[in-house]
Amino acid sequence: MSDAIASSADSVGVSSPAQPSRFRQFYVLTKPRVVQLIVFCAVIGMLLAVPGLPSMSEGLTALAACIGIWLVAGAAAAFNCLIEQEIDSRMKRTAWRPTARGELTRWQTLTFSTVLCTIGMLILAIWVNALTMWLTLGTFVGYAIVYTVVLKPLTPQNIVIGGASGAMPPVLGWAAMRGAVEPEALMLCLIIFLWTPPHFWALALYRVEDYAKAGLPMLPVTHGNAFTRLHVLLYTFVLLAGSLLPFIYGMSGWIYLGSALALGLTFVGYAFALWRRYSDELARKTFRFSIIHLMLLFAALLVDHYWTI
Repeated sequence: MSDAIASSADSVGVSSPAQPSRFRQFYVLTKPRVVQLIVFCAVIGMLLAVPGLPSMSEGLTALAACIGIWLVAGAAAAFNCLIEQEIDSRMKRTAWRPTARGELTRWQTLTFSTVLCTIGMLILAIWVNALTMWLTLGTFVGYAIVYTVVLKPLTPQNIVIGGASGAMPPVLGWAAMRGAVEPEALMLCLIIFLWTPPHFWALALYRVEDYAKAGLPMLPVTHGNAFTRLHVLLYTFVLLAGSLLPFIYGMSGWIYLGSALALGLTFVGYAFALWRRYSDELARKTFRFSIIHLMLLFAALLVDHYWTI
């Protein structure tokens, strides 16, 4: 029924005020805030891969890589909205999405995702390099197919296993500039991989009713609040240890070390407080800090990288 309504609306003459509304519907499908974080992490990988300041040529390559990665990431997000249309409609957090509301048809969404992915892949293949193109395609498949279709409805460890694809942006950025995947890029990938479970489970704790209603086996649904809080705490300790690897390896210096310790211990503090005494508000604060933690951690890597120039 909703598809028919959307089709009928499309058949009516479109006036100029309606255009931004349709544009925004497609734009929302790309999950802009998530994609912005993905591109930010990829840019960090690009900048860290280049000794000193990037040249004009390297800057143009980085720009093309950013555009290509943004387009493919947006395509994966749109495909995710398509696959989870019914689930999204049952969750308060996602019920407003155009696919969940029936404002866009499945064919429109699939076409939009395909076009974005194709353009992004062409940009990466022509103006960056083949390795980055294939890695980005692999990330698309990992998130849109392996995680969304297979893991998410199957196991409460979905976010742990599927986190590998979400951790790839720094590797994509590094490969764009160096044409290779090197240990430094893999360390950045590992940090995001370890960061993802406590970040996501903090969200899942105060959205547990949504996930239960949608029938998704998220950890708080299958194992309960206390079990999930304990795992959030344990993962923050593992994340703290993993975030020290760039310093231990010699990739970064004392500025990064101090930042990683301060940010990591603060994250542990939030997780410890959440473990001791739960509240939805504290879970929200922990989730919000997790985003700040990752951004500042990678920013510290960048500051450290350029400090001696």
